[in-house]
Amino acid sequence: MAKKTTSALQENKGVSKTETTNAKSIGSLKKKRKAVLSVDSLVTDLLNKNTSSLSRAITLIESKNPKHLEQATQVIKACLPHANKSIRIGITGVPGVGKSTFIEAFGKHLTAHDKRVAVLAIDPSSTITKGSILGDKTRMEALVKDKNAYIRPSASGNALGGVARKTRESIILCEAAGFDVIIIETVGVGQSETTVHSMVDFFLLLKLAGAGDELQGIKRGIIEMADAIAINKSDGDNLKRAKLAKVEFNRALHLYPEKVSGWLPKVTTCSALQNDGIDTIWELILDYVDLTTKNGFFNKKRAEQNKFWLIQTIESQLKSNFFNLDSIKKELQKQLDLIEQNKTTPFAAADYLLSLK
Repeated sequence: MAKKTTSALQENKGVSKTETTNAKSIGSLKKKRKAVLSVDSLVTDLLNKNTSSLSRAITLIESKNPKHLEQATQVIKACLPHANKSIRIGITGVPGVGKSTFIEAFGKHLTAHDKRVAVLAIDPSSTITKGSILGDKTRMEALVKDKNAYIRPSASGNALGGVARKTRESIILCEAAGFDVIIIETVGVGQSETTVHSMVDFFLLLKLAGAGDELQGIKRGIIEMADAIAINKSDGDNLKRAKLAKVEFNRALHLYPEKVSGWLPKVTTCSALQNDGIDTIWELILDYVDLTTKNGFFNKKRAEQNKFWLIQTIESQLKSNFFNLDSIKKELQKQLDLIEQNKTTPFAAADYLLSLK
């Protein structure tokens, strides 16, 4: 009898998957996807202070996918009646001034006083690779573990002043989620801090002593926007220099006209590392809110900010619509080539493109 040959490549009959199991799995997956995309459930969970839903909602409004635009608009509209109940604080300063360390110490101080704190940290995006590190959560290890704190790093992209394109909407979502204090941390490049100033109630400028930062601050004019200046890292051998810097900044403040708010900007020293002077800064902010609420400036400023952002949004949308036109997409590269060949000027090319329909 001939021996039956076998091959290592032969296929054995396996256990077949039942159609019932597959159908149930697919159905379950579809239901989960629908649950994730449901605007009503997302808003309900967000209003119930669910931070996971807050993160999903912010991701939705940051999305550049046109399909998400309508959903994002619905979420914002549903959250708007529950917003405007927080204190919005902008914090800026040159890189290395200790913004992350300060925000962590400041945030922990607030949560210790039963405040819920949301930090919208803006990370600079590379103009070459378009990438961002988004490392704020690793720099605020203690605060990120706090149940009453929420940290959301976002890439600045090409937004003016390094402020994420949808930061305004993110503020509304955080307020709807029940956060008492919203902190906006900027990239601190010192060129377009006006953008941050236009979306917060209180603008805090962090400075360093003995780094030539005093004159630089005066030259840039950022001091004019500041409601308070905090000289950070005022500890150890640096304490004496910090006190001298405080005197210099106080003198500088007298060079600027009186603020419309009626508030006289204050200068203080602090050490985020030693947790020293943090309580003083919070008291300053409360004093500012109390004064501007009584004289009506607080609500007036927010109304003016809303008008400003209406114009900004229209300009942004017009720009987006313009570059998405098929006629512009077709002719833009031609005009760029002509400019490179010195056959037209940027101004003439712009006039031509704007004349297209």
